[in-house]
Amino acid sequence: MLPWIQLDSATIPGENGELRLKQRGSEFSIMLGANELMNSRLSGSEEALATLSWDRIKSHAKPRMLIGGLGMGFTLRAALAVLPQDPNVTVAELVPAVVAWARGPMAEVFKGCLDDPRVGIHQGDVGEAIRAGKAAYDAILLDVDNGPDGLTRKSNDRLYDFAGLRAAGDALRPGGVLAVWSSGPDPDFTRRLKGSGFAVDVVNTRANGKRGGARHVIWLAVKPVK
Repeated sequence: MLPWIQLDSATIPGENGELRLKQRGSEFSIMLGANELMNSRLSGSEEALATLSWDRIKSHAKPRMLIGGLGMGFTLRAALAVLPQDPNVTVAELVPAVVAWARGPMAEVFKGCLDDPRVGIHQGDVGEAIRAGKAAYDAILLDVDNGPDGLTRKSNDRLYDFAGLRAAGDALRPGGVLAVWSSGPDPDFTRRLKGSGFAVDVVNTRANGKRGGARHVIWLAVKPVK
């Protein structure tokens, strides 16, 4: 068994937490303390975050998408695979080192997706990008924590409370979707989404898609068309 090797570490802006990038052979892992945030062998549910969102907005003309959290690029690559050639995809990533890892040690995992002309990087808080966009997006995809609470950054709690959900609704065009990835269920969050006026589907998916793995949850909250 090959040992894990730590390649790099990075502080999270405004927090005491530290992300660690590790490698074992061709496998990569990003850790926060004892929590593994993502692993290059497990991409199915992150890909589903993009494809399930696309199903809700594929009738929209020139759709615009905001992805919160670059991670290992699985959601971004899945989005680019289904989106037409003229959309605008913004990826909001708070930690500069994560973008550097994508272009450096994990370049083979990312397969050049950051160089796609449809992609722009917002170096900063996804919450700021949401609050700055009024009816700007057809889809907002959030995979910045292990669920609807601020694991990587305590201030991320503001993404999932009523004020944060109102901001997301304001940033979406009519019929747009807010999609949130989670490692497990959260009935309170489902109630907050419904209480914020969204039509909500809760989808169970597998960490490695059809090949199985741990069960994850994706909320698909659609803004009504008035």
